Amino acid sequence: MTRVLVLNGPNLNLLGTREPEIYGHTTLAEIEEGVRRRGTELGLEVDCFQSNHEGVLIDRLHVRDFDWAIVNAGGLTHTSVSLRDALKGIGRPFVEVHISDPDEREPFRHVNYLRDIANERIVGRGAAGYAMALELIAGRAGHGEAR
Repeated sequence: MTRVLVLNGPNLNLLGTREPEIYGHTTLAEIEEGVRRRGTELGLEVDCFQSNHEGVLIDRLHVRDFDWAIVNAGGLTHTSVSLRDALKGIGRPFVEVHISDPDEREPFRHVNYLRDIANERIVGRGAAGYAMALELIAGRAGHGEAR
C-alpha cells in the first residue's frame, strides 16, 4: 500500500478562522478527515501532520516512513532553505499544495523555495487541492480510480 504523508506548516492549524476570505471556512481537522477518507477510497494509507515549528516538520520528514508527501509549507514556502533541503535530502516525491495561489498575492509570496523541486503543484483550489493531490498520487502509484 502506498503511504502518503500530508505535511502542513505554520498557522494552518488556524484554517477555518484565519482570513476566511482567502483560505475559506474549512478547518484543518475537516481537511485531514477528508484526505484520510479519500485516501482509503483510493487504496492509500494517509498520515497527517501539522506543526508551527520548522525543525519539527523537518524531523518528521526525516523519518521517511512514507512513499509520497503532500506538502503545504505555509509561510515556510517563502523562507525556508532548510525545509527545501530536507525535502530534497529524503528522496521522496511530493506534491506542493496551497489553498490560495501565492503568485496572485503579495510580492513576498512570489518567492517559493519548493516550486522547482516539487513533482507536482496544486495551488488556488482551496481545500479541494488536497484531494486532488491524493488522486494524482494514486494515479502515479498505479492505484487507479476509487474502489
